[in-house]
Amino acid sequence: MAIAVISDIHGNLEALTKAIDYIKEQGIKDIYCLGDVVGYGPNPNECVEIIRQQCKVVLMGNHDYAAIGLARIEYFNDFAKMATYWTMNQLTTENKEFLRNLPFMYQTDRFIMVHSSPSNPEHWYYILSLNDALIEMQSFKQDLCFVGHSHVPVVFNQKATYKRDISIEPNQKYIVNVGSIGQPRDGDARLSFVIFDPDTGKIQFVRLDYEVNKTYEKIIKSGLPSFLAERILKGY
Repeated sequence: MAIAVISDIHGNLEALTKAIDYIKEQGIKDIYCLGDVVGYGPNPNECVEIIRQQCKVVLMGNHDYAAIGLARIEYFNDFAKMATYWTMNQLTTENKEFLRNLPFMYQTDRFIMVHSSPSNPEHWYYILSLNDALIEMQSFKQDLCFVGHSHVPVVFNQKATYKRDISIEPNQKYIVNVGSIGQPRDGDARLSFVIFDPDTGKIQFVRLDYEVNKTYEKIIKSGLPSFLAERILKGY
């Protein structure tokens, strides 16, 4: 049975709704979320509530951690800081409590999932290169690791870097960045996530258009920095 792996929703209700609808249309029942449900976007509560209802597993992301007051945000850029304070003031007590109890890691015999990096998921390291990936591969025993955090969809194995659908091969380790639902940063404004079929080993990247202009207008009206609205139109 195929699974869907999503990440980095960042309070983007329109993108999340589009992704969930598509996943259901494909008959996929199990959805795994790698974190950063909130931060940057205008609908944090609505996104948390959908994720709570629809996902089999939800992990802690650095923006979730920040929004409940547990992260040191002095290292955030100014836009991220402003969005964090705004989100803190918007989240309900119930949704904060949900975020507070999220785990940093989930694993099975087949795969491991984290928001940032498997070697130290609470420190929010980025995996941006094949060299980064090779180092991180030493920290897990499974063949497959799913991550988010950078908002850039990509697959690393022990030999190469791929930006396309692949089928995993025996005796290889893979790190799969599923991209971002709510704030892509690879120059493509369409939302991104992954469908994984354990039976065939196929990893499929899904890119979908959504009502990005509606999200743009919401960000502007909310009082969040206009930069956060502008970037979702271009995917940077």
